[in-house]
Amino acid sequence: MPTNVTDPEGLVPDRVDTDFHAADFVVVANRLPVDKETLPDGSVRWKRSPGGLVTALEPILRSQTGAWVGWSGVPDSSEHPVVDGLQLRAVPLSATEINEYYEGFSNATLWPLYHDVLVKPEYHREWWNTYVEVNRRFAEAASDAASEGAMVWVQDYQLQLVPKMLRMLRPDLKIGFFLHIPFPPVELFMQLPWRTEIVEGLLGADLIGFHLPGGAQNFLYLARRLAGQATSKGSVGVRSKFGVVQVGFRNVRVGAFPISIDSGALDQTSRSKKIRDRAARIREELGNPSTIMLGVDRLDYTKGIDVRLQALSELLAEKRIDPQDMVMIQLATPSRERVDSYIQMRAGIEQLVGNINGMYGEVAHQVVQYLHRPVERDELIAFFVAADVMLVTPLRDGMNLVAKEYVACRSDLGGALVLSEFTGAAAELRSAYQANPYDLDGVKDAIVAAVEQAPEDGRKRMRSLRRQVLAHDVSRWAQSFLGVLANTSETTPSGNRGVDLVEDGADDDNGQ
Repeated sequence: MPTNVTDPEGLVPDRVDTDFHAADFVVVANRLPVDKETLPDGSVRWKRSPGGLVTALEPILRSQTGAWVGWSGVPDSSEHPVVDGLQLRAVPLSATEINEYYEGFSNATLWPLYHDVLVKPEYHREWWNTYVEVNRRFAEAASDAASEGAMVWVQDYQLQLVPKMLRMLRPDLKIGFFLHIPFPPVELFMQLPWRTEIVEGLLGADLIGFHLPGGAQNFLYLARRLAGQATSKGSVGVRSKFGVVQVGFRNVRVGAFPISIDSGALDQTSRSKKIRDRAARIREELGNPSTIMLGVDRLDYTKGIDVRLQALSELLAEKRIDPQDMVMIQLATPSRERVDSYIQMRAGIEQLVGNINGMYGEVAHQVVQYLHRPVERDELIAFFVAADVMLVTPLRDGMNLVAKEYVACRSDLGGALVLSEFTGAAAELRSAYQANPYDLDGVKDAIVAAVEQAPEDGRKRMRSLRRQVLAHDVSRWAQSFLGVLANTSETTPSGNRGVDLVEDGADDDNGQ
């Protein structure tokens, strides 16, 4: 995020902004782009939270009358934090709502369902009811924030009902929705008891975006199937084609818009003397091994941390990798630590780490360096620069921006990327060493190939990867989506609240 001239540390006072103006561009997301921080002396300040979405959208929000609607991160608070030049409108959430809407329906129902049911989703009516109520409040806040004919961009799986609710409140608005996680195949989505409500909620938008064409196709097929069921009950019918559907008097476009990172800024930071010196010290602290492997993940069952550890364990047992000449660093950011499945997963990963170090480590040399805590941004960039092999092995991931961040930090054309086929990034980063994370032998072969790559082949691969990542950054992603949204047909107020998808002969346009 660009530095605020009047607030160089990205900090803002703990105060409430009540001077709201109707906004021409409104972002609606689960969280506001700030974090509340309590200092040792008991005083409170707001600190901007880093993130690609904020980086991409802040210039747009500042260049016109813009507003960001979201939860402040503080339970039972109605504060509206102030960031110079931006309107932040907080949607208050109680502790119960956070438990049922966010931890419950969003992360224990939708998250596992959308990630191929790696963990069994939980379906509770009280969670759904709270999800509906919270989505309604977000829609009302967005309606209050938006000027006549404004553009509203709703973000992610926590707010899938907002587009329709907002459409009913404000048919004059131009509404976009983007899903930041995978959209599942029909056979999985059909488990959801409230499947029709979710699809109809999304169809309130003028443009619905997914990371990959497959997600858009899943959604279109699903909408067709659900509406077909509704027809048999005397409701509405569906026919669709080429990613354009008609809902009442509106055209809804459905397309793929692969998200990215602020690659230029990362590239520049990684070239600094400070980062380079720290990367060199990391290698020295580890004993200057021939190979440093790196994993950087939120501690989540979708990330395949256990896959890479099991692969490493077998490679060491088979003596295909020398434990005295390599180190693996696994950075695991804590996540959902009160959820049983996450507690069990963490225990399993830490047991794998202990087994590897117990079998192959020495007193002065641990094969796996495992850090279960957040890492500062500059330190993370230094790890990227220091690592010879980046291990990105999710069982399912909408995109995986860590893979792109690693590539952006390798201006030296060094390093190698081992990448799961089941990440959205795999469609773009074709020069990586790709593997099926369910095929352990395939993962092992990819790791060995990355470790043993010839220098010239490695430079060629990294050059290709960097060309893709640097050319397609997060600003280009945002501009692509908003450009398509701006060019959608004009919204016509309609009393038809049903879903009627009819065939359209337009050419397929996936937004790229």
